[in-house]
Amino acid sequence: MTQPTAYTGRPLTPAPGVESRELRIARVRPHARRLFWSALVLIVVAGAVGYFTGNLPAPLDETPDWVLWLVAGVVVLLLVVIPYLRWLAHTYTVTTRRVIARSGLLRRTRTEIGHARGYTIAERRGPIQRLWGAGTLTLSNGVDAPLRLVDIPAVRLMNETLADQVEVSQILAHRDSHAVPIVPGPPPPLPPDLA
Repeated sequence: MTQPTAYTGRPLTPAPGVESRELRIARVRPHARRLFWSALVLIVVAGAVGYFTGNLPAPLDETPDWVLWLVAGVVVLLLVVIPYLRWLAHTYTVTTRRVIARSGLLRRTRTEIGHARGYTIAERRGPIQRLWGAGTLTLSNGVDAPLRLVDIPAVRLMNETLADQVEVSQILAHRDSHAVPIVPGPPPPLPPDLA
């Protein structure tokens, strides 16, 4: 038996005693404004290589063009590609059961915190973050180390979503703790006076 909902797209409440499926609600990365300087470096390097290929100034005019391209490739690798891959490898996933933070290029780090245990949500937004609608959320349950969701976009929406998931998880856990367990198998035999 499930409860109807007025919201379209929201999963139905599972029946008491039935394990609910874990569904992904959101997956976000830190705000992409971190890549502004990398994009600017890429534009400047592309323009400089286009201009100076075959047109190097007097002291360097004997240098082959492949050296210019090699230096430009190293600069793009260090200042554009690696920061982009670091940004791409950092994700925050919110499901109906937990929040998962993953980061790292070579050494992967994964941290998670469950909604059912409950946690407090602290929001911090600097002036630049306010301008872009971003912010940092710190989730703390008082037992484990706090989980920081750093510089996430739409921080207010994420804060409301996390608070809603904590409430729903605790309501379902409380309801299931008071529900009669459903035991699969044959029905119990009838008493002798009813048989």
